[in-house]
This record gives sequence, structure tokens and C-alpha cells, in this order.
Amino acid sequence: MSHFIVTDRKTDYLLPPSLDDWLNQDHLARFIVEVIDDLDLSNLIRQYAGRGSKAYHPATLLAILVYGYATGIFSSRRLERATYDSVAFRYIAAGSHPDHDSLATFRRRFLDELSDLFLQVLAMAKEMKLLKLGNVCLDGTKIDANASRHSALSHGHIEKLEAQLKAEVQELFSLAEQADQADVPDGVSLPEEIKRRENLPIEEAVRVALTRVVGAYAIVVIDRTEPEKLVAARKGSPLVVGIGDDEYFMASDATPIIEYTKRVIYLNDEEIVMATRDGRLEIKSIGNEVQTPFIHELDMQIEMMEKGGFDYFMLKEIYEQPKTIGDSMRGRLNAEEGWVKLGGLDEFTSRIAKAKRFIIAACGTSWHSGLIGEYLIEDLARIPVEVEYASELRYRNPIITSDDIVIAISQSGETADTLAALELAKEKGAMIYGIVNVVGSSIARITDAGSYIHAGPEIGVASTKAFTGQVTLLTMIALSLAQKRGTISDEYFRKLITELGNIPAKVNKVLESNALIQYIAGEIKDRTNALYLGRGYNFPVALEGALKLKEISYIHAEGYPAAEMKHGPIALIDEEMPVIVIATNKSAYDKIVSNIQEVKARKGFVIAIVTEGDTVISKIADHTIEIPDTEEPLTPLLSVIPLQLLSYHIAVMRGCNVDQPRNLAKSVTVE
Repeated sequence: MSHFIVTDRKTDYLLPPSLDDWLNQDHLARFIVEVIDDLDLSNLIRQYAGRGSKAYHPATLLAILVYGYATGIFSSRRLERATYDSVAFRYIAAGSHPDHDSLATFRRRFLDELSDLFLQVLAMAKEMKLLKLGNVCLDGTKIDANASRHSALSHGHIEKLEAQLKAEVQELFSLAEQADQADVPDGVSLPEEIKRRENLPIEEAVRVALTRVVGAYAIVVIDRTEPEKLVAARKGSPLVVGIGDDEYFMASDATPIIEYTKRVIYLNDEEIVMATRDGRLEIKSIGNEVQTPFIHELDMQIEMMEKGGFDYFMLKEIYEQPKTIGDSMRGRLNAEEGWVKLGGLDEFTSRIAKAKRFIIAACGTSWHSGLIGEYLIEDLARIPVEVEYASELRYRNPIITSDDIVIAISQSGETADTLAALELAKEKGAMIYGIVNVVGSSIARITDAGSYIHAGPEIGVASTKAFTGQVTLLTMIALSLAQKRGTISDEYFRKLITELGNIPAKVNKVLESNALIQYIAGEIKDRTNALYLGRGYNFPVALEGALKLKEISYIHAEGYPAAEMKHGPIALIDEEMPVIVIATNKSAYDKIVSNIQEVKARKGFVIAIVTEGDTVISKIADHTIEIPDTEEPLTPLLSVIPLQLLSYHIAVMRGCNVDQPRNLAKSVTVE
């Protein structure tokens, strides 16, 4: 016995003192151990003793296999894990942890001997009415304490049951072998395991492996035995293949590889690409169908991925907004001639004209721009709009029909929740319109029509220029629909598009307040909470301002419609609570003034975004930040700028990583 690891079920543990105390006296595991202890294992012991100086005792291994198979666990890897996780298995293993290889090898090497021993255990169980035949199952509920000790090990009935019992044993071992063959080792690559077992080339092994994979992925595989090949695949997560001169690049986005090539292929879901050192490129579906790649030429400059003298990408992107807002309008709006044209909309004019409802699906900042889109489309075009969190849309069994237009908004075009919502909408027959920033992205490829915002690469995780680009595009959509439907006068239409054309210059003017905003940021940088209030078009801006503060400064902030302040949030207001109010001189101005007075009456610290020349609120608020006057539907494009700068400066003063805030990613490609 010196060759074996000593079995000891009496070893003291903490609470309760030993394994023996953990297990009920009538537990099935005890029955199996006691039966096996009474079996003649001498022949097995002699054969197995030569396998190493400290082999696991055959009785222990046999008991693990019997108990595992009787309780439906056939995989050797699962049995190994069970010796750590299960009290019953820990009792049987006596505190040891036989590895999966030892268990599988033991079963395969001594198959005949184990078959006989299993036969005896099952015969005993049958004699004691514990065995369910047909599908082997031992009923532990019928076991009395130490039952095996009070029953003679009589096998007189074995002969009558032998044929059936042998069939049961063979089935058990067959299931165990199937489970072990199907098992993928923990920490081992599934493609490598398939390649090893089936002797396939790495690209084929990856393809076969992915037919068994559930969930989203974007992977790149290289095989140490075939280093000249690079294999990549995607499902639900983005993957871009860059094509250089005698070289290939794999990335989740085109931005990191623009320095090396502007020629890219965007893989579709469940596509696999194999690139070789000698210049061969092959794309297949998981179903093994050869795909013809479409090569995109990127219109992107390397300078766009550099900070350009700014301390952070976020600040650079805030200051780029006069240009990016203008870029989103270029070729789509002409104030002098009085027209707005969006190619994606014009292609589906008749269907859009018949639409009974718009559904906007988005997440995060894009959801806030969608809320502004709701105000714009309902106000100007008089079409009902619902704005949905994409992450919730498909889980609530929504009513979507072929009469609906679903607008998906996403900076990256890869947001997993939004993509999933679109798949649902497509199934229900709705037309899908995409508003994205990244050319060639997944949403851009699966939508029926759409428009790019042309904001250029947005590196900072907290979205700024993409937000104003989205709002600009939604404004043009609303104006185009309003003109086609005749829901606004020509005079008002021309006034709006003229004013929209002036927005970039007015954003520049707002940016001139940066020094003042930086000073105000210093006043509230150490606060732990903040409240943002807005009405009408500026309520979503309040939400966006609060989100920016949370994202990059880690200060808790909430956005509310100003009128809702009295329905709860007012209880939180004291001298330590900064309240940021968007208080432009448009509709409900008097009520906004009243809201500010209520805050000040409770010693709240008020920062107000006001229209240039305002004399009323400047006398009440602690600080005011002026924005140029504009038409009410366009105010969000101006009022959001001070809130972006305020969040930025607070984050810098608090020593936060502005561009890459903790726990956040630029593109949320998982659900």
C-alpha cells in the first residue's frame, strides 16, 4: 500500500472538523464507498501499484467513477472539478484530487476489470432496491444508515441480471468515453484540440471549432506548427482585415491600422479569414462557403488620430465640433437654395412617407441624441416617435410592424445591443435606417439605408463630436421630412436651415468661454453629487451633461426635466449640491427661472447655461455661461458644449484619465 496516496476521511477541517461530519450517515456516497471497500480489489491493486510512487488508490478512483456515473457525471474533467466543489466527491476522494487524465486512463486501461467490479456494485444496488435500470440511476433516498454493513454481499441474483447489468455497464463506459472525447481542456484552445484530434489544417480546425461555439467573439489564431498562417473570425464583435504590401493586419477597428494601410475588409458575422505569409487571402463562412471580399478604401488621415497639440483627445474632439458639424451638413444642406437632401432618405421616400411611426434604438450618448431626434421629428414632421434603449427593446416583446421605420444610432456602428435590436426589427419587417460614424461598420452594412455623420475618428471614450454630429443629422432628417410632408411653412423651413448653417460659427463662439468654464469647474470639482436640469429640447442635453460628468470624473450626477425637480430631487438640494440648469430664453423660460429660484431658496449652488444677453438669471445664479441665440430646435447643439467642457475640466482637476475612464470602452461590443 506504500505505493498509494493514503486515504483519510477523518482529517480535521474547519467547521465541521472533518469530511466525515459533512456528510449525512445515509448518503449515497457512503453506500458506494462501503460497498467498494468490501469488494476484492487485490488483482486491480497489483496491476495498478506499479504506476508511480504515489498513485491514487484504485478503490478511490473506482468510487469516484461509480458515484459520478450513477449521478450523471461522465466527463473526467467534471469529475476532477467535483473533488474540489462537491462535499460528496470530496468525501469519496478523501481530500485528494485525482486529475482527469488519471481518471480517464484508469478507466481505459482497466476496462474489463472495472466492468466486473461495476457489475458487482450494480448487483448489490439492485438487491437493495436502489437501482433503476434502463437508465442507470442509484436512488440515494432509500439508503438507511450503513446499509451495506447490514446486508450480506450476496450475488446470487447476478446471473439472472447479468445480461442487463452488463449492458448498463457498457452504456456507462460508452457515455464516459463520449464525454471525455467531447471535453475541451480548460485553458486549451478549442481549434488546437480539434486539430490534434482530427489532423486538420489550422483554418479548417478553427472553422469546425466555431460551429460549436456559443456567443459573441472576434478572434485571431496562429498555430505554432503553421506560423506562416493567420486565421481570424468574428460573430457579434467587429473585426477588420487590413491589406498592406505583402502584409496583413487584424483589428477591431480601422483606426489603429490606418498608419499602415487604407485598404480594409470588414468581416461579416460568422466569417473566417485565412491570410498567409506568401500573400494568399481566403474568406469562408462557418458553413464552409467561399466568400468574395469587398475591399474598402478608407478616407481617413493619420493626423486625425493624433492629439494635435491638445492634452487629451477629448479636448481636441470638443474643439473639432465646429468643423465636424459642418462636415455632417456638407452636400446635404444648402441654405441659399433652400434644400436639405439625404441620400438614404430620398431612396425610400415613398415608404418613409407612409410610415406610421419611427422607433429610435440606441444606447448611452446615442440614446440622448435619439431623444432630441424624437422632439425634432414630432415637432417638425408630426410623425410619432418612440425612443428605446436598444438593450431593452428586444427583451420586452415590442410591437414592431412593416409600417414602422427603425432608426439605429451608434457612433461605432458595432454596439452589440443595437445590432441585436436591429435583427429583431428586421424579422418583423420594419425598414432599418442607420446613423453611424464609422464607415463600413456592422450597423452600416445591415441597414436598409442610412447616413454617416462624418465626424472622423473619435478616440476619447466619452463621446462629444459624435453626439453633435448625430443631432445635426437628426435635425436634417426632421427638416427633410417636414418639407416633404408640408408640416412647416416654407418660411420657417428656410429660417431653420439658414440658422443650422450658422451653428458651426456659433459653436466656435461658445468655445471662447473655455477659461470661464475652467474657473467654474474649479469651484465644484470636489463635490460628490450634481443635478442637471433642462426643459423641452434641452432635457436630453441635461441627461447628456450628467452622463459626461459621471463617465470621466466619477462624480455621481443625474439629469431631470426641470419640472420634475419638485417630485423628489429637491430633497437632495443643499449648499453642497451643484445644480446645472440649461436656461435658454425659449419656451417655458419663466418656469425655468422659477426652478432656479427654488434651488437658491434651499442654498443650492446654481450654474446656468443662458442665452447671450440674459439679465434675469445672471442675477440669481452663482455662475452663468452664455451661448448665442438660435432657434429653439437647434439649441441642443450649443447648450451641450459648455457641459462637455465643464466635465472635461473637472476630470482633469481630479486627476482622472479623461480619454480612457475606468471600466468603460469606446465600443460596447458585448451584451
